[in-house]
Amino acid sequence: MADDSEMRDAAAVEEEEMQYGHGPMTEEDLDEKYPNRPHNHSRTLPFHDLFLTLFNPLNENKKKPTGPITARKKQGPHGPANLSPNEVRRSILERFISRWRKEVGNDIYPAFRLIVPEKDRDRGMYGLKEKTIGKLLVRVMKIDKNSEDGYNLLNWKLPGVKSSSAMAGDFAGRCYEVISKRPMRTTVGSLTIGEVNEMLDRLSTAQKEENQLPIFEEFYKRMNAEEMMWLIRMILRQMKVGATEKTIFDIWHPDAENLFNVSSSLRRVCWELYDPQIRLEGVDKGINLMQCFQPQLAAFQMHSMEKMVARMNPTEDDPVFWIEEKLDGERMQLHMIEDESMPGGRRFGFWSRKAKDYTYLYGNGFQDENAALTRHIKTAFDDGVRNIILDGEMITWDPEQDAMVPFGTLKTAALSEQRNPFSTGNRPMYRIFDCLYLNDRNLTNYTLRDRRRALEKSINSIHRRLENHAYTEATSAAEIEPLLRQVVAESSEGLVLKNPRSVYRLNERNDDWMKVKPEYMTEFGESLDCVVVGGYYGSGKRGGKLSSFLCGLRVDKNQIQQGANPMKTYSFFKVGGGFSAADYAEIRHRTDGKWVEWDPKKPPSEYIELAGGNRQIERPDCWIKPDDSVVISVKAASVYPSEDFKMDVTLRFPRFKKLRTDKDWTQALSISEFNQLKERAEQERKDKSFKMDDNRRKRPSTRKRRQLTVAGNDEVLTTPYAGPETKVFDGLAFFVITEALKPVKKSKAELEQLIKANGGHILQSEKDPKTICIAERKLVKVASIIKRGERNLINPSWIFDCIKQNERDNGRSTFLLPYEPDHVFFATAEDRGVFEQNVDAYGDSYARDTTAEELERVLQAMPKMEHGYDSEVLLEQVFGDGALDEMPGWMFHGLAVGFMDVGDHNSEELEGTANSSVLAAKRIVVFTGGVVTDAMSDSHFTHVVVRGRQGAESVRPILARNFGRGKKLPRIVSVDWLHDSWREKTRLDEESKFSALVECGVLLINLAEYVPV
Repeated sequence: MADDSEMRDAAAVEEEEMQYGHGPMTEEDLDEKYPNRPHNHSRTLPFHDLFLTLFNPLNENKKKPTGPITARKKQGPHGPANLSPNEVRRSILERFISRWRKEVGNDIYPAFRLIVPEKDRDRGMYGLKEKTIGKLLVRVMKIDKNSEDGYNLLNWKLPGVKSSSAMAGDFAGRCYEVISKRPMRTTVGSLTIGEVNEMLDRLSTAQKEENQLPIFEEFYKRMNAEEMMWLIRMILRQMKVGATEKTIFDIWHPDAENLFNVSSSLRRVCWELYDPQIRLEGVDKGINLMQCFQPQLAAFQMHSMEKMVARMNPTEDDPVFWIEEKLDGERMQLHMIEDESMPGGRRFGFWSRKAKDYTYLYGNGFQDENAALTRHIKTAFDDGVRNIILDGEMITWDPEQDAMVPFGTLKTAALSEQRNPFSTGNRPMYRIFDCLYLNDRNLTNYTLRDRRRALEKSINSIHRRLENHAYTEATSAAEIEPLLRQVVAESSEGLVLKNPRSVYRLNERNDDWMKVKPEYMTEFGESLDCVVVGGYYGSGKRGGKLSSFLCGLRVDKNQIQQGANPMKTYSFFKVGGGFSAADYAEIRHRTDGKWVEWDPKKPPSEYIELAGGNRQIERPDCWIKPDDSVVISVKAASVYPSEDFKMDVTLRFPRFKKLRTDKDWTQALSISEFNQLKERAEQERKDKSFKMDDNRRKRPSTRKRRQLTVAGNDEVLTTPYAGPETKVFDGLAFFVITEALKPVKKSKAELEQLIKANGGHILQSEKDPKTICIAERKLVKVASIIKRGERNLINPSWIFDCIKQNERDNGRSTFLLPYEPDHVFFATAEDRGVFEQNVDAYGDSYARDTTAEELERVLQAMPKMEHGYDSEVLLEQVFGDGALDEMPGWMFHGLAVGFMDVGDHNSEELEGTANSSVLAAKRIVVFTGGVVTDAMSDSHFTHVVVRGRQGAESVRPILARNFGRGKKLPRIVSVDWLHDSWREKTRLDEESKFSALVECGVLLINLAEYVPV
């Protein structure tokens, strides 16, 4: 090679050692792992050359009109030539790479780390976002954060004070504006690309703001404003220089993109493909075990679902496409190989879509004590699976709610699972949708249908730990929308359509996989801010809680009749999707105690007007006055006519976006304001179709809807309770505040069902003093009632006990049990001590039957009496001295008997006469007062049972080692000695009746001769 290490100058070697010597791998490690890697013969280029000769020219070219030929002239070796923007782009890149090879060497990795920083997986994340960098720069430049420039840096998304409109929303550009007013350098600095890499390595390991500050100060002293601007873009990994990595890789080497796709390693691309004449062959072109690859991605949806289905090339013979739920987690690939050095014989690797190694979190083997996943999936792989690569999504699962929770909680759940693998809290769960490698065979060139068959034969689902992701087969576009409506209602992300005839394409977005999400409107602005006027109780996991809301539009003042209520609203839409658990909690907190049950006979028409007049279409379960309510922002797919709402129109696919705590009901959308928006949108629609808001903020799903159950104040059971039905609660009203945790777990909705089935009436407030309040957890509402101290709170166990007691009379009686201390969650001051009168001193109920478990608890609570005597002494006194020894049932009392060399005497499934005899002998010992032991101690080992001469010979050295000289040695006996003693109903002399061994000529000899002196 022309750039052999002997030809390198000292500065190049020093810079290379500096650049690679401080990372996780030393120079020697790198040489060992990449023995053929290139070495540069000279120092790297100055940092400013990157933007002067590469980034700025590429950006200038990007601004030129697109077309086959531009008017731009370039002086070539054979005179001027017209070049297209694409040709100019390639020319700029080729010049830079050619110059690097000539002036520096073949190792372009230091430059590529800065040119495509988002592809550099070797340097850790900096932990820096725009806000933090802004704070660091304010401190470095010592400017007031409340000054004009301080405000512009810390509020970069807002229109800047005297800031260029071109820099609005461009943080790096905003930094350039501020730094250029107070630069430490007016000309470019002297930092090289290698030195910048070394400083960025230090920045990525510093993490804390205080440790990163001195590094930023050094950058500020040694760079001008333009250099700092490009440096910040590299840190944020937001380059946008007018050339994709595909173009850059293509110019570097024909196989560069392919190698990056299968390895996710920029370092390998630079070091293994530095010679364009050497091409990849065979295995290097495909995915490999324990080597992270770039996964296939789903294309963005089109306006027409019919068009999307057509793009998947259905045929008459095979028109099928697959529909999967789009999961809200982190894309994760799992690699598993056989490894005899690992406990359990299997080794695992986990990588994210961005090639981050998560093996430390999810586990490297079945016995990994820090594994959040692998120790729970020991039976997941079929016996024939030697190695495998799976593609799927790591999501967070809530076992209590049996539902998926937001992506942002995934790492927290995994860390919690590491600390406590048997907790009932959130846990990571792996959903698999593809199998790409199986038993040394690359499956990426097989069809999705074939890969799925391989997956199903290779993997055994582990419930709520590792599962194959479900899909639905469809043949027409009409089948998509019902499923889309369902997942939107369940607060899911959307759908993915897949072509089962397609192969797997690394790092590509194509028509084989396509996302389907609700098309959210942009013509009405970012969102609609409407006031909540009604609430609907949920079912299943949301039972007893408000899970969806009726929103209304304010009636304008000029439309309200004189003397009428100024807070009148018209019903507009109902929304239940997009809320997180925190959103529900915040709404409850702000509206607690302000909700009123809807009375159909006296509807609150002065505040809310529904559609249908007396029919009260879309009637809520409860309502709230606008001035007591909250304003929420909602996005929707479109507006369409509807007779279900007073506005005669409603929103299609409405989805909650956020709670507007900065607005009250007077600032919510009014009827006239909405009509103006609608008219403007209809005018715009004449010129163009709806635009999809691709940059909409993703609100993760917290839960999935379960089967509907009875809730609210409906007296008719739509889902009948399948248990006892009595009249025990006839005439009683209940307010169920929480679910039941014991003696059985039931949701709030299930408790309400149970009460109704037994004659009770359900309310949603405790205003009536006769209402029985049921609670078992100290929630916000419960704490509020306790604080007032006016009402008793009763445990759900009282409901179960009342029903069970009345079942004895076939449900005909209405005998209501008095409250016992265990029935009361909270008692008022005047009732404290009253309920103890309903049980005896030990807690045994006077009014109801006691269960076996309760009786055991009562007995355990009773004080234990001290007898003050020895049971054996008492027996000797009763039967006489030595009488016990003559009793057959007491013959082996005080003996500790060990069974050695007589078969598996611990097994309950013994086969054969010999083993059965041993098992019977063991039972004889236990039945007659002895102890069967495996302990070899001088204090708890009196007899050894062996079988034959060989058994006796083999046991002697063992006993000799465990019993020192002068210690009492155990007696060696046969199994027959035990049986003969039982038959004769007395303990026989060991020597005279040692039949099996005496016949063989083996005597009970002194074992002391075997004990070493």
